[in-house]
Amino acid sequence: MKYAVFAAMLALLVLLASCSSSGGETRPEGKAEDTSAAKEETDSEGDSMTDRFDFSQFPNVTITGIDLSSLDESQLSLLYAQARYSQAMTDTDIDTLREMVPEDQIFVHMSGMRQTREEYFADIADGKLRYYSIEIADPVIAVDGDTGSITCTNVLHANAYGAEGFYRMTGTRTFVLHDGAWMTESR
Repeated sequence: MKYAVFAAMLALLVLLASCSSSGGETRPEGKAEDTSAAKEETDSEGDSMTDRFDFSQFPNVTITGIDLSSLDESQLSLLYAQARYSQAMTDTDIDTLREMVPEDQIFVHMSGMRQTREEYFADIADGKLRYYSIEIADPVIAVDGDTGSITCTNVLHANAYGAEGFYRMTGTRTFVLHDGAWMTESR
């Protein structure tokens, strides 16, 4: 019993990979509304924002509770980065995760256990932490120059150290622009 509780708490760590953790609960069954279509607006060069922000390429990530056509380009680019990051978690794509997470990032589990970026990524790579799908629900996106944040609820279908389930967590993830690409901010 103690191990199962510990494993469930460790599963909640994924929020650090997608939003800062503030708690968790089991997800109720039911389908959420999918609002993954980006707006068809074109920029000054005539490119469709849908072409540049094609969320359909992230099959394990669902975005719900937001009208993507209401977002400006900077907000779409930040949400796209979050979706890319979430898909990398489900794909066990450690190279993409390394691109998006600074080397000095420390992940803190709800149990208080601390892991370096590489320790956390090793647990993903060897399957100790396995993410099947991630829903980004009700995101509130703020961008101010080279910094941005997403406050959302993440609903994860994951197996953390042998405890599989759905985990629902609400929090905020901060990003900074580095060479034109969004990267999570160190804590």
